[in-house]
Amino acid sequence: MSLKLYYAPGACSFIPHTLLETTGAPFEPMLVKLHKNEQQLDAFKAVNPRAQVPVLVDGEAVVTQILAIITYLDAKFPEQQFLPKEPLARARAMETLAWLNNTVHPTFTHFFMPFKFAETPEGQADIKAHAAKVYPGLMAELDAIAQKALAKGPFLGGERFGPLDAYALTVLRWGGFAKVDPAQFKTLWAHVQKVAELPAVKRAMERERLELNLYKA
Repeated sequence: MSLKLYYAPGACSFIPHTLLETTGAPFEPMLVKLHKNEQQLDAFKAVNPRAQVPVLVDGEAVVTQILAIITYLDAKFPEQQFLPKEPLARARAMETLAWLNNTVHPTFTHFFMPFKFAETPEGQADIKAHAAKVYPGLMAELDAIAQKALAKGPFLGGERFGPLDAYALTVLRWGGFAKVDPAQFKTLWAHVQKVAELPAVKRAMERERLELNLYKA
């Protein structure tokens, strides 16, 4: 088995996890327990010196960073059409993926791990509170993107399930930690619930033991 995916439950590694499950190709899921700092172990840092998940290993090749892994899997399994082939549609999909990765994702990181951005408890509290205020607006923007995309096709990238759908599920799910009710984003929440029922996505969620709705009033 040449394919390995290093993942952490509930992290952005969920995205390539679902893509690999969708392909039906054999792969070895390699659990990394972030809450136990396993990403800092020498054995893992020998695979990825940056001590981050996800990491995709394909034979001798090691690919890190979520966008790089997505594009690699799209090229390796072209029959899955994870990303659109038409140039402009592909660019639009990558545009949204990049925004999810460089804006939405880091906003949640500021909420969940404020210690990375400030030393004092007061500074960390301010960062966390600010991120919690910003996050609903980002989900509203993603909901608008979903409304536009789903008016044209069944998935956010077109006719086939892909990384946009998995990333949308991931970031909306994270919002529950910040007391963001997913049900207020009606189009996005309905779509995410549908995506969660896809067999490949369901397998990934079961392996990671994920609850879809983390919001508690």
